[in-house]
Amino acid sequence: MSRDFLNLDEVAAWLGKDRRTVEKLVQRGLLPGRRIAGEWRFHPAEVTHWAEQDLRTLDAVELASLENSQKSPELDQQSPLKTLLHSETCETQLDASTKPAALQALVEVAGRTWQIWDPAAVLNAVRDREQVMSTGFENGVAIPHPRNPLPEVLGQSLIAFGRTSSGIPFGAPRRTLSDLFFLVLARDARTHLQILARLGRLLQSPEILEGLRGAASGTEICQLLLDADANVT
Repeated sequence: MSRDFLNLDEVAAWLGKDRRTVEKLVQRGLLPGRRIAGEWRFHPAEVTHWAEQDLRTLDAVELASLENSQKSPELDQQSPLKTLLHSETCETQLDASTKPAALQALVEVAGRTWQIWDPAAVLNAVRDREQVMSTGFENGVAIPHPRNPLPEVLGQSLIAFGRTSSGIPFGAPRRTLSDLFFLVLARDARTHLQILARLGRLLQSPEILEGLRGAASGTEICQLLLDADANVT
């Protein structure tokens, strides 16, 4: 990769897509890019933003391709969630009945790790991302996260889970209410995209969603997710 911009081949590898598909996306104005000296060039941050906003439209195969294109050195590739998700950051009774309250409560749950050095900065970054587009899905799941990695305020990347007793308005498509929340906080772009893609794959399973809604404790939720994570093919 070039230091400041990606070329067409590099962005194709970054997204796990073939070169021709990427070329069509940028020519149609769907993928942000610009012509420099007659060649397409892409800013890494813009590509990352585009990819994570596009997650809701991807099927399991496309999510797997995106995940496999990242390979963050911070993660265990056999079970990427293992180093980021712990029972103490899984809350079955998230005290929130509104979107702002849910985001604040999730940051508080994540803070149990003592890996967040500036909770206010994290909360502001997550709120800013939600203003761009809701991270809610039609299946009742939401995956709030900052637009950009936060290496300056995180000791390590992490995931916090929260479940509300009933669904709340979170901006999901078709005004679906959300009750299962995953706060993803990453220190680098590869970890950010790989975890978003991994969660997207896992949370397409009705059985996993049913298990998350029925689990009695944070420990049970954590184990359910780690077991499912370890068995992804």
